[in-house]
Amino acid sequence: MQSPETAEAMLQIAAAAAVSKGGEDLVALNVSEPLPLVDIFLLVTGNSERNVAAIADEIEDRLIAEGHKRVRREGRAESRWVLMDFGDLIVHVFHQEERVYYGLERLWKDCPVVPIDLPEPVAGE
Repeated sequence: MQSPETAEAMLQIAAAAAVSKGGEDLVALNVSEPLPLVDIFLLVTGNSERNVAAIADEIEDRLIAEGHKRVRREGRAESRWVLMDFGDLIVHVFHQEERVYYGLERLWKDCPVVPIDLPEPVAGE
């Protein structure tokens, strides 16, 4: 198991990658209390199957480039809800409809929100 600091560093990498591909409504939840083998869930919304796939691929590419190992990935073929398990960080990239339907924020509402530090957009972007 990695340290919570590693999970938070992974979160920042994944969040920046998601935003770079148009990911929206990012929410990170500390799920370490109810799920002792996981520290953080990152929830991201994409606006189409193609966008969901692009977001998931970018997150995976950046985390692997930083030396983090993906344990499992599910849902990439359909790209409606892609789940990527990086050990202490689990990333959920949803199509808008699936995000609302499954409502993971409601399910994990008692878990504290983890701050996400995103870079400021550059003028003209």
